[in-house]
Amino acid sequence: MAEDWAAVAKAIDQRMRELSLRQRELAERSHVSQAIIREIQHHTVERRRSARTLEALSIALEWHPGHLSAVLSGRRPPQPGEANHDDVPARLAAIEEHLREITERLDALSAGLAAVVPPTRRDTR
Repeated sequence: MAEDWAAVAKAIDQRMRELSLRQRELAERSHVSQAIIREIQHHTVERRRSARTLEALSIALEWHPGHLSAVLSGRRPPQPGEANHDDVPARLAAIEEHLREITERLDALSAGLAAVVPPTRRDTR
């Protein structure tokens, strides 16, 4: 199924007008950079976005967390409070990706610590 980023941009624009929000305010509410919001709104850079980004924007726009993901895939957006079972695979994939990133960071920290902190007698057993 094709992704409809133009529909996402239109939905964000409409909702921002309804809520009288500016990009800066949406960025603060969602913790998504203003540059990314600008790219999505103006449809200047078409690339895969994190499910977390769309969820954060949806919540900041006072929608169901899966609203923009549904718009992107051409589905009916869920209403606030409505269960959205269609997003379970996408959410699990996002969680797995996040865990992978955490594991990589922990491995890098461990390697950095090992280079700086000498092993203790207990560590050598």
